[in-house]
Amino acid sequence: MKFKMVHENYNVYDLEKSLEFYKKALGLTEKKRKTAKDGEYIIVFVGNEENDFLLELTWLRDMDRPYELGDCEFHLAFETDDYEAAHRLHQEMGCICYENPEMGIYFITDPDGYWLEIVPKK
Repeated sequence: MKFKMVHENYNVYDLEKSLEFYKKALGLTEKKRKTAKDGEYIIVFVGNEENDFLLELTWLRDMDRPYELGDCEFHLAFETDDYEAAHRLHQEMGCICYENPEMGIYFITDPDGYWLEIVPKK
């Protein structure tokens, strides 16, 4: 039996702000969307042409506050073929939250506080 990872879900407080962030910071664009008939939720899957893995952004109408993410001891990693340019962009955006030059990696945070690791292509 084989399993293929297809998507990961992040619940977001402001869907449009999150969509703008993921497009600017990581080049992820909307691939598909599902909206509840009663407006209770909107689910947007974002991705790119590098692979078919998707990030699912879920907005819930009844969430009245930003999400509490605890200690942020989880993250999604992104590999980039131009580490220096990515670092400059994320520095300009002010979204770098942690750097580890010794390991050659850094982390950015999205508008909801999710940590995203940036690693150079090997």
